[in-house]
Amino acid sequence: MQFAMFPGQGSQSVGMMNGFEEHAIIKQTFEHAADILKQDVWAMVTQPNELLNQTTNTQPLMLIAGFATWKLWQSQIGTLPSAMAGHSLGEYTALVAAGVISFEDALPLVRYRAEVMQGAVAEGVGAMAAILGLEDSVVNEVCQSAAQGQVLEAVNLNSPGQVVIAGHREAVERGMEAAKAKGAKRALLLPVSVPSHCALMKPAADKLASYLQNVQFSTPTVQVLQNADVIAYQDAEKIKDALVRQLYSPVRWVETVQTLREQGITQAFECGPGKVLAGLAKRIVDDFNCVAIINNDALTEAKNLTA
Repeated sequence: MQFAMFPGQGSQSVGMMNGFEEHAIIKQTFEHAADILKQDVWAMVTQPNELLNQTTNTQPLMLIAGFATWKLWQSQIGTLPSAMAGHSLGEYTALVAAGVISFEDALPLVRYRAEVMQGAVAEGVGAMAAILGLEDSVVNEVCQSAAQGQVLEAVNLNSPGQVVIAGHREAVERGMEAAKAKGAKRALLLPVSVPSHCALMKPAADKLASYLQNVQFSTPTVQVLQNADVIAYQDAEKIKDALVRQLYSPVRWVETVQTLREQGITQAFECGPGKVLAGLAKRIVDDFNCVAIINNDALTEAKNLTA
């Protein structure tokens, strides 16, 4: 049984589609996206520029890259996986791959999501940091003690010993120091402009909820475990509600991977730039066979595994 997973913001890089230039389905997907967004999206991922890392571009570009990779993989194997999930923004890519949201609707949707996230917190007010080497419970204690009346929360539960915290910048900095005092191996401030998945995103979530009222959602063709609940909803309104809550709720990635393994899934394929999720999955469940489909060699490996 297979599981498809889709990365989120942070996995982007210039040249991230370089392994796939000769595949027509990749170029066609990017050309279609360019028509929808009225931008040269291929240039943004292939040429050095400042546009790639702007949140309002990064989120659509990651969705395009993930969906294009998904389509290429599907063209090679022709069978759907048993389940899907995406990390943060990647959840939208999973929902497109599962037929819940059309590609045409998803691109302006994630661009709007990025805009309201960026607008919810003034630049410099929020921050995120990765805490390595502490138990989740200890990170939660650190957040409670270091908040001091501000927002500070554990927001990305990525793998055992790897948790991202987010909130007001001063609180995040206090949390980093407190985590080191508790024995954290490292506490790293992340180069992001938006403190995602914490309470500071509630104003953005309200705007997203209004926008989603006018977006057509369909029943998933494959179960998609959603970040906020680790539940695969079938009802369109429940899926929308989970996406709204995702903005200010933790990404429960450890539980997601564990749940899929408990369902009997043993193979995981990352569709999109980078190898972050494949690496996390192996740390969460050591008997997962994971392939990050980032070039033709990986595509062949994924095809052989599913044969």
